[in-house]
Amino acid sequence: MNIMKQVLNLARRAGENGDVPIGAVIVRDGKIIARGENLVQRKQNPTLHAEIVAINRACKKLRQKFLDNCDIYVSLEPCAMCATAISFARIRNIYFAATDEKGGGITSNARIFDTDKHLWHPNIVRLPEYADESAKLLRDFFVKRREPQNA
Repeated sequence: MNIMKQVLNLARRAGENGDVPIGAVIVRDGKIIARGENLVQRKQNPTLHAEIVAINRACKKLRQKFLDNCDIYVSLEPCAMCATAISFARIRNIYFAATDEKGGGITSNARIFDTDKHLWHPNIVRLPEYADESAKLLRDFFVKRREPQNA
């Protein structure tokens, strides 16, 4: 299965479980080594974004703190916290589908890699062919969340 399809399936599952629908997958040597989905609501922890969950799982699986030669695929542009964690983990490439005008940390809002103060600069690749599907998951989630409970 296509990696981004798996990312979007993780995002869909997060949304079905009450979390903002964002998914992430970490790949090394063409193989998926970790998956993550937002767990913020389920675990009541604001740091459990999909990227952080995937990074934690990858580090545990590989028994190392750096994820050299790994790539991360994400359904939404990582926020500043996640982009910084990706940098600290020394992940080689960030692939993401939709941009996040409000909370994005790479091409929108914070733009943390626009300075050279980070010790590690991953390559950044937008995957616009998946942007519409990712954005629709997010729009549908927030529309449903705003519906009156007694409708």
